[in-house]
Amino acid sequence: MKKYLSFLLPILMFTNCEQSETFDPIKQIEQDIEVLASDSLSGREVGTPGEKMAADYIVAEMEKAQITPLGTDGFYQSFFVSDPDNPHAQPSEESGSDGITGYNVIGKIDNPGDEMVVIGAHYDHLGMGDFSSLHRGERAIHNGADDNASGVAAMLHLARVLSKKELNRDIVFIGMSGEEKGLWGSNYFTKNPTIDLSKVNFMINMDMVGRLDLDKGLAVNGTGTSPIWNWLLDEVNSDSLKLIKSESGVGPSDHTSFYLQDIPVLHFFTGQHEDYHKPGDDVEKINNNGILTIASIIERMVILMDDDEKIAFSKTKDQSDNPRFTVTLGVVPDYMFDGEGMRIDGVSEDKPAIKAGIAKGDIVIQLGDSTVTDMMSYMRALSTFEKGDETVVVVDRNGERLDFKIEF
Repeated sequence: MKKYLSFLLPILMFTNCEQSETFDPIKQIEQDIEVLASDSLSGREVGTPGEKMAADYIVAEMEKAQITPLGTDGFYQSFFVSDPDNPHAQPSEESGSDGITGYNVIGKIDNPGDEMVVIGAHYDHLGMGDFSSLHRGERAIHNGADDNASGVAAMLHLARVLSKKELNRDIVFIGMSGEEKGLWGSNYFTKNPTIDLSKVNFMINMDMVGRLDLDKGLAVNGTGTSPIWNWLLDEVNSDSLKLIKSESGVGPSDHTSFYLQDIPVLHFFTGQHEDYHKPGDDVEKINNNGILTIASIIERMVILMDDDEKIAFSKTKDQSDNPRFTVTLGVVPDYMFDGEGMRIDGVSEDKPAIKAGIAKGDIVIQLGDSTVTDMMSYMRALSTFEKGDETVVVVDRNGERLDFKIEF
């Protein structure tokens, strides 16, 4: 990231100048990501000055869009985690010197009706990468341009354009923090809401929407949380994007917290990549036009549903039914793959897959005695193994069936 952002950042954050009459959404999205993914913010880890600087930037942009504050302190809603190293830690209202304080940023477009739509994105990331990083080199800033400056940029774009529409439902925007530590911000908000959750029609979550590839398509998770989602997505997909739909309302992002409150949710996602949770997730790899395309789909969805009745909520398969693992193959699945088997999008160093010769692009079609047809069947097969077990992985590599012996 270019160092000049270090001195540009305060200007970008705190200027109160009006948007130009010749507003260019692509340039604005690009600016949002450049600021949020700047080295100056040191990776936006929750509880650090960089996180608070990112929150301040989001507030400044909401103010420019004339969004009404909806936090507990203006736009801000603080939460505290007393034992941040505990993977089961829960955020609370307490405070202290030994824990971590994080901030949600909450605002709304105040429209005439009582019901509302929630649009959210987490803005925190990994800081120097000590927690959850997949980087194996020297410590470095993890700027998180895709994860998740991209989602925040899409959210801010929607705040700007929807604030100029005449709608009936309130539109609530939430920049959530602590997602990388375990959905802290969304967990805290849904248990300490500054709105009446029973009035929420649906929640849209944008997490990693910065690398749209038209050939791979756009993943939309949570389509089983309301009977209307499949029809609605097809109706608003005027760009004819390839949509890869997944029904579950539970996943590793903030929409889960809202789904658990019986709110229909959708999570938009452009897929995993080799820079995920690494320092290489930077601005030059972002598809800004793709972000605008995704935000425009959501804009059309909000407008189309504005005059309709509150949509129905449906429960999806409980994630407690999902398998649990004691071993790993050491691969990154291709979540955008919709063919037969489980396609590998990356392999980790010093793990069973790479030691056996399995490579990126291979499609796992059998693991041990189990046939692999999709992600779920792969996870079920993997859950049957323990450390020290040996087995054979069968892959499809460019149409050729190959067997690899591995040891967990």
